[in-house]
Amino acid sequence: MDLDLNLRNKVAESGIVSVDLSKFYPTGERILYDIKDNLFQGLILREKDFREYVKLHDWAAYTGKHVAIHCSTDAIVPTWAYMLLATKLSPYAASIVFGDLDLLETVLFDRALASLDLESYRDQRVVVKGCGEIPVPDSAYVSLAAKLVNVAKSVMYGEPCSTVPLFKRKDV
Repeated sequence: MDLDLNLRNKVAESGIVSVDLSKFYPTGERILYDIKDNLFQGLILREKDFREYVKLHDWAAYTGKHVAIHCSTDAIVPTWAYMLLATKLSPYAASIVFGDLDLLETVLFDRALASLDLESYRDQRVVVKGCGEIPVPDSAYVSLAAKLVNVAKSVMYGEPCSTVPLFKRKDV
């Protein structure tokens, strides 16, 4: 018996372009710098003490790291204090944001997606891969979708073999 076993990969033949946002994951350690540790009794920033700490602290320890500057207590911290931290971190840190670690991830992905060459997705059927080993913030998916609708023929979410349709351009 002669069986014809010519198997076809319909997904590969579909012309779908897959985007894996985890490929845009910025490498480097994430650090939360909580200014609460610099507050007197956890409530008040004493300028003289703070400036002395900033002067003596080893800022080189933040070399190549992504830093989120944050205050986890309900204290009034003057804006200049955060700015002073940024001036000391800037020569060393890979990036600095004001906010928590979630905001840091959002900013890092936004920066990575800003350099995305959208022309490679022009008139393509694009599926944005979901679920991966690297956590990708929802904000990155939203940002990518907003960019893709300007160039792609269609945008889907999931895996090429099982997608959720999100957008399909109406050809005029």
